[in-house]
Amino acid sequence: MQNKKVLVIDLDPQGNATTGLGLSNINSQDTIYEVLVGSKEFSDSIKKTNINNLKILTSNVDLSGLEVEAAGDSKRAFFLKEKLSNFLELNSGEFSYVFIDCPPSLSLLTVMALVASNSLIIPLQTEFFALEGVTQLMRTIDRVKDRLNSNLGIRGILLTMFDKRNKLSSQVENEARNYFKEKVYNTVIPRNVRLSEAPSYGMPVLIYDKNCSGSKSYLNFTKEFINQEDVMETAAWWTQLN
Repeated sequence: MQNKKVLVIDLDPQGNATTGLGLSNINSQDTIYEVLVGSKEFSDSIKKTNINNLKILTSNVDLSGLEVEAAGDSKRAFFLKEKLSNFLELNSGEFSYVFIDCPPSLSLLTVMALVASNSLIIPLQTEFFALEGVTQLMRTIDRVKDRLNSNLGIRGILLTMFDKRNKLSSQVENEARNYFKEKVYNTVIPRNVRLSEAPSYGMPVLIYDKNCSGSKSYLNFTKEFINQEDVMETAAWWTQLN
């Protein structure tokens, strides 16, 4: 919607990003799994969605077997980085952003994504156990930075499922902001019925109901995210100049 060309890589065997964008995650033979095992080319597996400027590399349950299949390969953590880097070298400028949607676990697939990425956005539910999960994720990020990808950084933490009627939501927000400081985005995504409904219709909430509170929050986050890019570029320019 901001005229940025986006590629989503669904790296979750559940395929939620795939179905949430209106594509099937059943019986497909040109998914990220086939790309990672080398039976399909990256560029040939990218699919169009019904949304302008948005394409996707889909996923399905086949991806869940990759960890076992790659167990004996010492370079398994670099599978995605290699495929993605080769694609971007040949197609530079085709996409403004590549977003990798990770599974909700610290598995090989998540490590692959961290190795392939420049930066990380962490969606954090404003619930107690979510904070514990972030603590574990931070340890994983530190290990990946030390051993596999020194360029990896946290771009920001996005607070989600915020319920202003629930005292716990405010407590979790305060703890996150106290600990992560400016890394936490100003935008907070509320609990919203329309947000929950949209995936069952195979469309993002911004298409499903652009006027609901969830959509308005995600639009605000998008602006904050893009402005963040401008600030980073300005800082880099000053660094080079000085």
